[in-house]
Amino acid sequence: MAKKEKTKAETVKLVETKTEKKINPRGKIFEGIVTKKFPKRIVIEFERMVYIRKYERYARYKTKIHARLPEEMEKEINRGDLIRVQECRPLSKIIHFVVINKIKDAKEVGK
Repeated sequence: MAKKEKTKAETVKLVETKTEKKINPRGKIFEGIVTKKFPKRIVIEFERMVYIRKYERYARYKTKIHARLPEEMEKEINRGDLIRVQECRPLSKIIHFVVINKIKDAKEVGK
């Protein structure tokens, strides 16, 4: 049997961590603003609209997500940046997402 070769898109999707284990992102994708930055993880926050049936109105709620920050992206991502995260397997008690890419700088987001 011949080995199945991975396409370039599949290879790019896998994110390597310091432990050399590959994280395979799958599932939901969110965009948010970085509120806190730690050595190996970040916290992003984004708003969502929720319909409240009793008042027949929409309310704004903020959601916080903890995400793994790959080593190669550590220097380019700072507080206030707009980034994209994708769901992956649970990496710890609170980390279930991994950073995919940076969309905008903090300066561009504030405009």
